[in-house]
Amino acid sequence: MNSDFTLAIHSLTFLALQPDRMSTSDAISASACVHPVRIRKVLSLLKKHGFIKSKEGPGGGFLFALELNEVNLWDIYKITSEGALQPKCPDSNERCIVGANMQRVLFSIFLGAEEHLGEYLKDYTLKEIIDLVNQEE
Repeated sequence: MNSDFTLAIHSLTFLALQPDRMSTSDAISASACVHPVRIRKVLSLLKKHGFIKSKEGPGGGFLFALELNEVNLWDIYKITSEGALQPKCPDSNERCIVGANMQRVLFSIFLGAEEHLGEYLKDYTLKEIIDLVNQEE
């Protein structure tokens, strides 16, 4: 899993909590304590996949585009991190039984782990994330 996943959740939550006004990438980056360029990269990905809308120019910014219950964490994971759990195996000695098979074995295990992670993440919608954030107030 990479930081784009958490930044995407952060950005969507920030936007969803302000449904009636445009938010800038600077405001979101200040909330997440990251450089605005990092947030813009994530926002571009979210816009491409229809999670948010944007308006350029003065008074422009970003808006959450869906219903809170329509977005689950697996949806976000798939566009930001799918395959991130796959092990990075170095080139191995193909004449060794371990070296010849380790990448295939680990890939299979971690593919299964990612499928289980997906089933778990599907249970959490953006609405539930917002509810959990609001509990901390």
